[in-house]
Amino acid sequence: MSELVEHVDEHDRVLGIVERDEAVRENWLHRIAATICRDREGRILVLRRAETLSRFPGYYDAMVGGAVDVGESYEEAAVRELAEELGVRVPVRFLFKLLFREGISPIWLGVHEAVVSETLVPDSGEIDWYDWLTVAELREVVDEWCFVPGGREALRQYLGSGFGSGASELAAG
Repeated sequence: MSELVEHVDEHDRVLGIVERDEAVRENWLHRIAATICRDREGRILVLRRAETLSRFPGYYDAMVGGAVDVGESYEEAAVRELAEELGVRVPVRFLFKLLFREGISPIWLGVHEAVVSETLVPDSGEIDWYDWLTVAELREVVDEWCFVPGGREALRQYLGSGFGSGASELAAG
């Protein structure tokens, strides 16, 4: 049995509980929580997803995340995913939600930001490669490299809205 998620509507209201695989297969909206990680110098973590993953294997992403569990908030899911995928426990700051209809299935994407100064211990079942890139370096590769579509869209919104300027505030808080 696959993980259970909340099937939600266009206003992010819960309609029912379904298996994630069913939500994907039926194109039902469900929730994903993701975090853009910055270091204290303001560089952004970029990773390449493991080739063994069922969703977007080998794609690049500037976010770490996954499905929001039943009864879980976006923020709780974001913190859990950071611990599972990167081995770090850091506070996250909720930034925005994005209704994204492209990719594998439609999702509500809850985007967060975190400042990470701990040593990363990436889960090799999830991440094949990672590096910290400056915003300028990331802008150069975001359209050249094969990025997860929702991650690319959220990153564009993040960079275009000046959210990254809050990284120093988050690090100090």
